[in-house]
Amino acid sequence: MIESPAIPIYFIAFVLLLGPLVFLHELGHYLAGRWFGVKAEEFSIGFGREIAGITDKRGTRWKFGWLPLGGYVRFAGDMNPASQPSPEWLSLPAHERAQTFQAKKLWQRAIIVAAGPIANFIVAIVILAGFALAYGQNVTPSLVGTVQPGSAAAIAGLQPGDRITGLGGRSVETFTDIAKYAQLRPGEAVQVDFERSGTAMAADTVIGVREEQDRFGNKYRIGILGVGSSKPVLRPVGVLEAPLVGIRQTGDIVQMTLDGLGQIITGRRSLSELGGPLKIAQVSGERLAMGPVEFVFLIALISINLGFINLLPVPVLDGGHLLFYAVEAVRRRPVEPQVMEWAFRGGLIAILALMLLVTLNDLGAFGVWRNLAGLIG
Repeated sequence: MIESPAIPIYFIAFVLLLGPLVFLHELGHYLAGRWFGVKAEEFSIGFGREIAGITDKRGTRWKFGWLPLGGYVRFAGDMNPASQPSPEWLSLPAHERAQTFQAKKLWQRAIIVAAGPIANFIVAIVILAGFALAYGQNVTPSLVGTVQPGSAAAIAGLQPGDRITGLGGRSVETFTDIAKYAQLRPGEAVQVDFERSGTAMAADTVIGVREEQDRFGNKYRIGILGVGSSKPVLRPVGVLEAPLVGIRQTGDIVQMTLDGLGQIITGRRSLSELGGPLKIAQVSGERLAMGPVEFVFLIALISINLGFINLLPVPVLDGGHLLFYAVEAVRRRPVEPQVMEWAFRGGLIAILALMLLVTLNDLGAFGVWRNLAGLIG
Protein backbone atom coordinates (compact mmCIF):
# COMPACT_ATOMS: atom_id res chain seq x y z
CA MET A 1 0.00 0.00 0.00
CA ILE A 2 1.28 3.48 -0.84
CA GLU A 3 0.39 6.92 0.48
CA SER A 4 -2.69 8.54 -1.06
CA PRO A 5 -2.18 11.65 -3.22
CA ALA A 6 -2.34 15.10 -1.66
CA ILE A 7 -5.70 16.89 -1.70
CA PRO A 8 -4.64 19.35 -4.47
CA ILE A 9 -3.90 16.34 -6.71
CA TYR A 10 -7.48 15.14 -6.27
CA PHE A 11 -8.81 18.55 -7.29
CA ILE A 12 -6.48 18.84 -10.29
CA ALA A 13 -7.31 15.30 -11.45
CA PHE A 14 -11.05 15.94 -11.05
CA VAL A 15 -10.84 19.09 -13.19
CA LEU A 16 -8.65 17.35 -15.79
CA LEU A 17 -11.12 14.48 -15.93
CA LEU A 18 -14.50 16.17 -15.84
CA GLY A 19 -13.70 19.48 -17.53
CA PRO A 20 -12.73 18.08 -20.97
CA LEU A 21 -15.55 15.48 -20.89
CA VAL A 22 -18.19 18.10 -20.12
CA PHE A 23 -16.71 20.37 -22.79
CA LEU A 24 -16.82 17.62 -25.42
CA HIS A 25 -20.36 16.62 -24.39
CA GLU A 26 -21.62 20.18 -24.77
CA LEU A 27 -19.53 20.62 -27.92
CA GLY A 28 -21.53 17.77 -29.44
CA HIS A 29 -24.76 19.69 -28.77
CA TYR A 30 -23.19 22.92 -30.04
CA LEU A 31 -21.83 21.51 -33.31
CA ALA A 32 -25.08 19.70 -34.11
CA GLY A 33 -27.03 22.88 -33.39
CA ARG A 34 -24.70 24.95 -35.53
CA TRP A 35 -25.02 22.39 -38.35
CA PHE A 36 -28.79 22.97 -38.37
CA GLY A 37 -28.50 26.74 -38.09
CA VAL A 38 -29.36 27.18 -34.42
CA LYS A 39 -27.71 30.12 -32.69
CA ALA A 40 -25.96 29.33 -29.40
CA GLU A 41 -26.17 32.17 -26.91
CA GLU A 42 -24.10 30.61 -24.12
CA PHE A 43 -21.60 27.75 -23.81
CA SER A 44 -20.73 27.20 -20.16
CA ILE A 45 -18.37 24.81 -18.41
CA GLY A 46 -19.61 24.75 -14.84
CA PHE A 47 -22.66 26.31 -13.26
CA GLY A 48 -23.29 29.46 -11.29
CA ARG A 49 -21.61 32.83 -11.47
CA GLU A 50 -19.23 33.37 -14.38
CA ILE A 51 -15.54 33.31 -13.49
CA ALA A 52 -14.19 34.12 -16.95
CA GLY A 53 -15.48 34.17 -20.49
CA ILE A 54 -15.35 35.58 -23.98
CA THR A 55 -17.95 36.37 -26.65
CA ASP A 56 -17.17 35.22 -30.20
CA LYS A 57 -18.16 36.92 -33.47
CA ARG A 58 -21.35 34.81 -33.66
CA GLY A 59 -22.56 36.20 -30.36
CA THR A 60 -21.92 33.03 -28.34
CA ARG A 61 -20.67 33.62 -24.80
CA TRP A 62 -18.04 31.00 -23.91
CA LYS A 63 -17.56 30.98 -20.14
CA PHE A 64 -16.57 29.12 -16.98
CA GLY A 65 -18.91 28.84 -14.00
CA TRP A 66 -17.66 28.63 -10.42
CA LEU A 67 -19.22 25.19 -9.76
CA PRO A 68 -17.33 22.65 -11.96
CA LEU A 69 -19.94 19.88 -11.86
CA GLY A 70 -21.27 20.03 -15.40
CA GLY A 71 -22.05 22.52 -18.11
CA TYR A 72 -24.61 23.55 -20.69
CA VAL A 73 -25.27 25.12 -24.07
CA ARG A 74 -28.14 27.61 -24.17
CA PHE A 75 -29.56 27.94 -27.66
CA ALA A 76 -31.47 30.97 -28.89
CA GLY A 77 -35.13 30.77 -27.93
CA ASP A 78 -34.45 28.17 -25.22
CA MET A 79 -36.40 30.17 -22.67
CA ASN A 80 -37.66 27.37 -20.41
CA PRO A 81 -36.29 24.03 -19.15
CA ALA A 82 -38.63 22.01 -21.38
CA SER A 83 -37.56 23.95 -24.52
CA GLN A 84 -41.21 24.64 -25.32
CA PRO A 85 -42.46 27.58 -27.46
CA SER A 86 -43.58 30.48 -25.28
CA PRO A 87 -45.23 33.87 -25.86
CA GLU A 88 -41.77 35.42 -25.61
CA TRP A 89 -40.55 33.08 -28.36
CA LEU A 90 -43.55 33.83 -30.56
CA SER A 91 -42.87 37.56 -30.22
CA LEU A 92 -39.40 37.24 -31.78
CA PRO A 93 -38.88 38.59 -35.30
CA ALA A 94 -39.22 35.88 -37.97
CA HIS A 95 -35.52 35.87 -38.91
CA GLU A 96 -34.48 35.46 -35.25
CA ARG A 97 -37.12 32.81 -34.59
CA ALA A 98 -35.77 30.78 -37.52
CA GLN A 99 -32.42 30.48 -35.69
CA THR A 100 -33.96 29.12 -32.48
CA PHE A 101 -34.01 25.55 -31.25
CA GLN A 102 -37.82 25.33 -31.20
CA ALA A 103 -38.06 26.33 -34.87
CA LYS A 104 -36.25 23.20 -36.04
CA LYS A 105 -37.90 19.99 -37.20
CA LEU A 106 -38.41 17.21 -34.68
CA TRP A 107 -35.66 14.98 -36.09
CA GLN A 108 -33.21 17.88 -36.06
CA ARG A 109 -33.96 18.67 -32.41
CA ALA A 110 -33.52 15.00 -31.56
CA ILE A 111 -30.10 14.89 -33.25
CA ILE A 112 -29.00 18.06 -31.43
CA VAL A 113 -29.99 16.57 -28.07
CA ALA A 114 -28.48 13.14 -28.79
CA ALA A 115 -25.21 14.65 -30.06
CA GLY A 116 -23.93 15.26 -26.51
CA PRO A 117 -24.04 11.64 -25.30
CA ILE A 118 -22.86 10.47 -28.72
CA ALA A 119 -19.79 12.71 -28.34
CA ASN A 120 -19.00 11.01 -25.02
CA PHE A 121 -19.22 7.56 -26.60
CA ILE A 122 -16.97 8.70 -29.46
CA VAL A 123 -14.35 9.90 -26.96
CA ALA A 124 -14.36 6.49 -25.26
CA ILE A 125 -14.20 4.62 -28.57
CA VAL A 126 -11.19 6.67 -29.69
CA ILE A 127 -9.35 6.04 -26.40
CA LEU A 128 -10.10 2.31 -26.33
CA ALA A 129 -9.20 1.99 -30.00
CA GLY A 130 -5.87 3.67 -29.24
CA PHE A 131 -5.19 1.21 -26.42
CA ALA A 132 -6.03 -1.73 -28.70
CA LEU A 133 -3.69 -0.37 -31.35
CA ALA A 134 -0.88 0.18 -28.84
CA TYR A 135 -1.22 -2.93 -26.68
CA GLY A 136 -3.21 -5.42 -28.75
CA GLN A 137 -6.34 -7.33 -27.70
CA ASN A 138 -6.59 -10.11 -25.14
CA VAL A 139 -8.34 -12.96 -26.95
CA THR A 140 -7.39 -15.81 -24.61
CA PRO A 141 -10.01 -18.51 -25.35
CA SER A 142 -12.33 -19.67 -22.56
CA LEU A 143 -10.48 -22.98 -22.35
CA VAL A 144 -9.93 -24.06 -18.74
CA GLY A 145 -6.27 -24.55 -17.88
CA THR A 146 -6.47 -24.77 -14.09
CA VAL A 147 -9.25 -25.08 -11.50
CA GLN A 148 -8.79 -23.65 -8.03
CA PRO A 149 -9.68 -26.23 -5.35
CA GLY A 150 -12.89 -25.44 -3.49
CA SER A 151 -13.81 -22.67 -5.95
CA ALA A 152 -17.12 -22.13 -7.74
CA ALA A 153 -15.62 -23.80 -10.80
CA ALA A 154 -14.58 -26.85 -8.77
CA ILE A 155 -18.06 -27.15 -7.28
CA ALA A 156 -19.50 -27.01 -10.80
CA GLY A 157 -17.24 -29.92 -11.73
CA LEU A 158 -15.14 -28.07 -14.30
CA GLN A 159 -11.90 -29.75 -15.34
CA PRO A 160 -8.81 -28.65 -17.27
CA GLY A 161 -9.53 -28.91 -20.98
CA ASP A 162 -13.21 -27.88 -20.65
CA ARG A 163 -14.35 -24.91 -22.72
CA ILE A 164 -16.75 -22.55 -20.97
CA THR A 165 -19.41 -21.40 -23.44
CA GLY A 166 -21.86 -19.53 -21.22
CA LEU A 167 -22.49 -18.03 -17.78
CA GLY A 168 -26.00 -17.32 -16.56
CA GLY A 169 -27.39 -17.71 -20.05
CA ARG A 170 -24.90 -15.25 -21.54
CA SER A 171 -22.42 -16.61 -24.07
CA VAL A 172 -18.69 -16.24 -23.42
CA GLU A 173 -15.77 -16.69 -25.80
CA THR A 174 -12.72 -15.41 -23.94
CA PHE A 175 -11.37 -15.34 -20.40
CA THR A 176 -12.04 -11.61 -20.41
CA ASP A 177 -15.75 -12.38 -20.88
CA ILE A 178 -15.63 -14.78 -17.91
CA ALA A 179 -13.89 -12.23 -15.67
CA LYS A 180 -16.27 -9.38 -16.59
CA TYR A 181 -19.32 -11.53 -15.82
CA ALA A 182 -18.03 -13.06 -12.57
CA GLN A 183 -16.46 -9.96 -11.03
CA LEU A 184 -19.77 -8.10 -11.01
CA ARG A 185 -21.69 -10.96 -9.34
CA PRO A 186 -20.01 -12.04 -6.08
CA GLY A 187 -22.08 -14.63 -4.22
CA GLU A 188 -24.67 -15.07 -6.98
CA ALA A 189 -26.00 -18.42 -8.18
CA VAL A 190 -25.19 -19.07 -11.82
CA GLN A 191 -25.44 -21.80 -14.43
CA VAL A 192 -22.17 -22.65 -16.16
CA ASP A 193 -22.43 -23.99 -19.71
CA PHE A 194 -19.34 -25.77 -21.02
CA GLU A 195 -18.09 -28.33 -23.49
CA ARG A 196 -16.08 -31.43 -22.59
CA SER A 197 -14.64 -33.50 -25.43
CA GLY A 198 -17.25 -32.03 -27.78
CA THR A 199 -20.20 -32.76 -25.46
CA ALA A 200 -22.31 -29.84 -24.21
CA MET A 201 -22.78 -29.87 -20.43
CA ALA A 202 -24.14 -27.54 -17.74
CA ALA A 203 -23.84 -27.22 -13.96
CA ASP A 204 -25.03 -24.85 -11.25
CA THR A 205 -22.72 -23.11 -8.80
CA VAL A 206 -22.35 -19.95 -6.72
CA ILE A 207 -19.74 -17.40 -7.78
CA GLY A 208 -17.07 -17.00 -5.12
CA VAL A 209 -16.30 -13.79 -3.25
CA ARG A 210 -12.87 -12.27 -2.90
CA GLU A 211 -11.89 -9.18 -0.93
CA GLU A 212 -9.19 -7.14 -2.68
CA GLN A 213 -7.28 -4.07 -1.62
CA ASP A 214 -5.61 -1.67 -4.05
CA ARG A 215 -2.35 0.16 -3.52
CA PHE A 216 -4.17 3.07 -1.84
CA GLY A 217 -5.89 0.88 0.73
CA ASN A 218 -9.33 0.87 -0.92
CA LYS A 219 -11.14 -2.45 -0.43
CA TYR A 220 -13.31 -4.10 -3.06
CA ARG A 221 -15.60 -7.12 -3.05
CA ILE A 222 -15.48 -8.96 -6.39
CA GLY A 223 -16.75 -12.25 -7.76
CA ILE A 224 -14.42 -15.03 -8.86
CA LEU A 225 -15.14 -18.27 -10.72
CA GLY A 226 -11.82 -19.91 -9.87
CA VAL A 227 -10.46 -20.92 -13.28
CA GLY A 228 -7.22 -20.07 -15.01
CA SER A 229 -6.19 -20.15 -18.63
CA SER A 230 -3.57 -22.47 -20.01
CA LYS A 231 -1.88 -19.87 -22.22
CA PRO A 232 -2.72 -16.15 -22.53
CA VAL A 233 -3.24 -14.97 -26.11
CA LEU A 234 -2.61 -11.32 -27.03
CA ARG A 235 -3.46 -10.48 -30.64
CA PRO A 236 -2.11 -7.38 -32.46
CA VAL A 237 -4.77 -4.98 -33.71
CA GLY A 238 -4.44 -3.02 -36.95
CA VAL A 239 -5.42 0.57 -37.66
CA LEU A 240 -8.62 -0.36 -39.51
CA GLU A 241 -9.74 -2.86 -36.87
CA ALA A 242 -8.97 -0.67 -33.85
CA PRO A 243 -12.19 1.44 -34.06
CA LEU A 244 -14.27 -1.75 -34.20
CA VAL A 245 -12.49 -3.05 -31.09
CA GLY A 246 -13.16 0.30 -29.41
CA ILE A 247 -16.86 0.07 -30.29
CA ARG A 248 -17.15 -3.51 -28.98
CA GLN A 249 -15.38 -2.65 -25.73
CA THR A 250 -17.57 0.43 -25.27
CA GLY A 251 -20.62 -1.80 -25.75
CA ASP A 252 -19.25 -4.26 -23.17
CA ILE A 253 -18.81 -1.47 -20.61
CA VAL A 254 -22.34 -0.21 -21.25
CA GLN A 255 -23.58 -3.78 -20.69
CA MET A 256 -21.70 -3.95 -17.39
CA THR A 257 -23.22 -0.61 -16.39
CA LEU A 258 -26.70 -1.94 -17.18
CA ASP A 259 -25.96 -5.09 -15.16
CA GLY A 260 -24.85 -3.03 -12.17
CA LEU A 261 -27.91 -0.79 -12.40
CA GLY A 262 -30.16 -3.84 -12.61
CA GLN A 263 -28.54 -5.30 -9.50
CA ILE A 264 -29.18 -2.07 -7.57
CA ILE A 265 -32.82 -1.93 -8.72
CA THR A 266 -33.42 -5.57 -7.74
CA GLY A 267 -31.66 -5.16 -4.39
CA ARG A 268 -28.74 -7.49 -5.18
CA ARG A 269 -26.33 -4.59 -4.82
CA SER A 270 -26.49 -1.90 -2.15
CA LEU A 271 -27.30 1.74 -2.91
CA SER A 272 -24.29 2.60 -0.76
CA GLU A 273 -22.06 1.51 -3.65
CA LEU A 274 -23.22 4.46 -5.76
CA GLY A 275 -20.54 7.14 -5.84
CA GLY A 276 -20.75 10.85 -6.56
CA PRO A 277 -18.42 13.77 -7.32
CA LEU A 278 -16.28 13.21 -4.23
CA LYS A 279 -15.73 9.55 -5.14
CA ILE A 280 -14.91 10.49 -8.72
CA ALA A 281 -12.39 13.02 -7.42
CA GLN A 282 -10.80 10.36 -5.20
CA VAL A 283 -10.55 7.78 -7.99
CA SER A 284 -9.30 10.32 -10.53
CA GLY A 285 -6.56 11.49 -8.15
CA GLU A 286 -5.46 7.92 -7.48
CA ARG A 287 -5.44 7.01 -11.17
CA LEU A 288 -3.48 10.14 -12.02
CA ALA A 289 -0.91 9.13 -9.39
CA MET A 290 -0.69 5.67 -10.99
CA GLY A 291 0.30 7.15 -14.35
CA PRO A 292 -1.13 8.56 -17.60
CA VAL A 293 -2.31 5.20 -18.99
CA GLU A 294 -4.49 4.48 -15.93
CA PHE A 295 -5.84 8.04 -15.95
CA VAL A 296 -6.70 8.03 -19.66
CA PHE A 297 -8.47 4.67 -19.27
CA LEU A 298 -10.51 6.20 -16.42
CA ILE A 299 -11.43 9.06 -18.76
CA ALA A 300 -12.86 6.50 -21.19
CA LEU A 301 -14.88 4.81 -18.42
CA ILE A 302 -16.28 8.09 -17.07
CA SER A 303 -17.05 9.28 -20.60
CA ILE A 304 -19.09 6.13 -21.26
CA ASN A 305 -20.97 6.54 -17.99
CA LEU A 306 -21.59 10.22 -18.69
CA GLY A 307 -23.08 9.35 -22.08
CA PHE A 308 -25.11 6.49 -20.63
CA ILE A 309 -26.53 8.49 -17.72
CA ASN A 310 -27.53 11.36 -20.00
CA LEU A 311 -29.50 8.95 -22.20
CA LEU A 312 -31.64 7.71 -19.29
CA PRO A 313 -35.31 8.67 -19.90
CA VAL A 314 -35.39 11.13 -17.02
CA PRO A 315 -36.73 14.65 -17.61
CA VAL A 316 -33.96 17.27 -17.38
CA LEU A 317 -31.46 14.79 -18.88
CA ASP A 318 -30.98 14.43 -22.64
CA GLY A 319 -32.79 11.10 -22.54
CA GLY A 320 -35.85 12.83 -21.07
CA HIS A 321 -35.97 15.24 -24.00
CA LEU A 322 -35.63 12.35 -26.44
CA LEU A 323 -38.45 10.50 -24.68
CA PHE A 324 -40.80 13.45 -25.16
CA TYR A 325 -39.70 13.78 -28.79
CA ALA A 326 -40.60 10.11 -29.29
CA VAL A 327 -44.03 10.76 -27.78
CA GLU A 328 -44.40 13.78 -30.03
CA ALA A 329 -43.51 11.69 -33.07
CA VAL A 330 -46.18 9.11 -32.19
CA ARG A 331 -48.89 11.64 -31.27
CA ARG A 332 -47.91 13.97 -34.14
CA ARG A 333 -48.15 16.90 -31.77
CA PRO A 334 -45.98 18.13 -28.88
CA VAL A 335 -46.65 17.13 -25.30
CA GLU A 336 -48.67 19.81 -23.51
CA PRO A 337 -46.45 22.52 -21.95
CA GLN A 338 -47.88 22.04 -18.45
CA VAL A 339 -47.18 18.30 -18.60
CA MET A 340 -43.62 19.01 -19.70
CA GLU A 341 -43.17 21.58 -16.95
CA TRP A 342 -44.30 19.22 -14.18
CA ALA A 343 -42.27 16.36 -15.63
CA PHE A 344 -39.11 18.44 -15.66
CA ARG A 345 -39.74 19.64 -12.12
CA GLY A 346 -40.08 16.02 -11.03
CA GLY A 347 -36.95 15.07 -12.94
CA LEU A 348 -35.00 17.89 -11.31
CA ILE A 349 -36.13 16.78 -7.85
CA ALA A 350 -35.11 13.17 -8.66
CA ILE A 351 -31.66 14.27 -9.86
CA LEU A 352 -31.12 16.47 -6.79
CA ALA A 353 -32.20 13.60 -4.52
CA LEU A 354 -29.75 11.27 -6.28
CA MET A 355 -26.96 13.83 -5.93
CA LEU A 356 -27.71 14.10 -2.21
CA LEU A 357 -27.68 10.29 -1.84
CA VAL A 358 -24.36 9.79 -3.62
CA THR A 359 -22.78 12.67 -1.71
CA LEU A 360 -23.87 11.10 1.58
CA ASN A 361 -22.45 7.80 0.33
CA ASP A 362 -19.16 9.51 -0.50
CA LEU A 363 -18.95 11.10 2.93
CA GLY A 364 -19.71 7.74 4.51
CA ALA A 365 -16.99 6.05 2.46
CA PHE A 366 -14.52 8.67 3.68
CA GLY A 367 -15.44 7.87 7.29
CA VAL A 368 -17.18 11.18 8.06
CA TRP A 369 -20.23 9.61 9.72
CA ARG A 370 -18.09 7.13 11.65
CA ASN A 371 -15.89 9.95 12.98
CA LEU A 372 -18.93 12.05 13.93
CA ALA A 373 -20.45 9.09 15.78
CA GLY A 374 -17.19 8.67 17.66
CA LEU A 375 -17.15 12.34 18.66
CA ILE A 376 -20.77 12.25 19.81
CA GLY A 377 -20.26 8.98 21.69
